[in-house]
Amino acid sequence: MSGRVYGIGLGPGDPELISVKAHRLLQGAQHVAFFRKAGRAGQARTLAGSLLPAGIVEHPMEYPVTTEIPVTDPRYNEVLSGFYAECIARLRGLTDAGDDVVVLCEGDPFFYGSFMHLHARLPDNSVEVVPAITGMSAAWTATGHPITWGDDVLTVLMGTLSEEDLTRHMGQADALVVMKIGRNLPKIRRALTRAGRADAAWFVEYASMPGQTVRRLADLSDDHGAPYFSIVIVHGQGRRP
Repeated sequence: MSGRVYGIGLGPGDPELISVKAHRLLQGAQHVAFFRKAGRAGQARTLAGSLLPAGIVEHPMEYPVTTEIPVTDPRYNEVLSGFYAECIARLRGLTDAGDDVVVLCEGDPFFYGSFMHLHARLPDNSVEVVPAITGMSAAWTATGHPITWGDDVLTVLMGTLSEEDLTRHMGQADALVVMKIGRNLPKIRRALTRAGRADAAWFVEYASMPGQTVRRLADLSDDHGAPYFSIVIVHGQGRRP
């Protein structure tokens, strides 16, 4: 009998926020795979930490590119498509031998995660996805305020969008989450200002993890950096009793 691939969400970072099902699969796993940059431990592997059982076989999948090639360059998709094909071949080698493989995923596997590219290349009957709490949920919870009220529409934006697109979406949104901050923070701040939302914006770093910080975006210096785990939040102010 062939094995299965389990894409399990690890949640936003706090190991106590992982689901019971994900924890059970981790504890019984023989093989665990995870994405990482070359020379790095890998964010998902770091989140899993001590939850992995002794003797488990680890299979790091190292990205061939991250920011070296612009996403608009045709070579970007070409290189990554080949990389994902190689990953599938490695996973199928294990499952064809009858072994299950757990793929570690930051946050939720179906929310802007690399696992989605594996899922799209695997037969439906050979893969199972275990959902999880997203990083943005942990971020708005860290602010101590609800993200939406009544009929508020929540908009999730990527900081990689153009300033014009960010400004347009921000101006139309009731509640707002901006992800993939990094080097895009100055552009995001300009777009929020142009949309009239800058004063209501919060900047959350490492939500639910050690080192969590929650500040008004307006209180950050112009040269403030944005770590990988950072999210901008603007709360909705909609209908309520």
